[in-house]
Amino acid sequence: MLSLQRILCPIDFSDASRRALDHAAAIARWYGSHLTALHVVSPPFMPMPPVLFAEAPSRRPAALTDTEAEEITAHLRAWLAATSQPPRETDVIVEEASQPAAQIVARAASLPADLIVLGTHGRSGFDRLLLGSVTEKVLRKSVCPVMTVPPPAERPSQLPYKHLLCPVDFSPPSLAALTFAMSMAKESDAELTIANVIEWTATALAPSVPFDYSAFRAEFEADATRRLEALVSDEARTWCRPTTRLLHGKPYEEILSIARNERIDLIVMGVHGRNVLDHMLFGSTTNHVVRQAPCPVLTLKQ
Repeated sequence: MLSLQRILCPIDFSDASRRALDHAAAIARWYGSHLTALHVVSPPFMPMPPVLFAEAPSRRPAALTDTEAEEITAHLRAWLAATSQPPRETDVIVEEASQPAAQIVARAASLPADLIVLGTHGRSGFDRLLLGSVTEKVLRKSVCPVMTVPPPAERPSQLPYKHLLCPVDFSPPSLAALTFAMSMAKESDAELTIANVIEWTATALAPSVPFDYSAFRAEFEADATRRLEALVSDEARTWCRPTTRLLHGKPYEEILSIARNERIDLIVMGVHGRNVLDHMLFGSTTNHVVRQAPCPVLTLKQ
């Protein structure tokens, strides 16, 4: 059984946070997890005046007072109590940090958390590009799995996810995500769609080289189909309802199309280690899926 002993849900008291908390609470109830609600207070930005002839004295913003911390703590507890059937084990943490994303990642590591659940904001203007800077940074830096909950996501039911989608490209991260998704599907008796998307690109071949492109493509697709089928054991089919799909096109477009047309409840994706390119774009396919998905997206890094 999948072990999710501790779930961390950062709260900024926005509608996005409310949606994330609803999903975090539903998962915590189902897995018997301890749910921690975290609010990070960021000190106000205080620009210093320009120094012309003398050095201006440095001033540190006032720290969060005990009274303010108590008020925020009470507000967090009220949010937890307002969720439908709150989990049995919950706690709240209020911290002050100049970099909220770094503090969320640090707190997740210290708990340690098995999952971070974050809300994403509306898709307009700057948020469409960066999902909000805090969520963007947590996605890139977190070691543990991260679930992002977008505005279109529906409020979860007692059994949170009944139809899961796991895109695979046969890389180790995607196979690790499949293991995670199959465990979730098993425990909630959910449908699981396992999809591999082939993106054919123009192939430049010298005219003097004979090449049967149609035969090559047919064999490539047949091999991908065999590899997809091999991912699901006969035993797994007895406790899970998996189906495999071989698709053609841009991977993120096909993933999003399935998610919308088949009312997917959760997308589970594996992402590669954060190299320089990932640091900038968070991976091209994952980048698009997380930003445009109509349902929560759970990413696992490897």
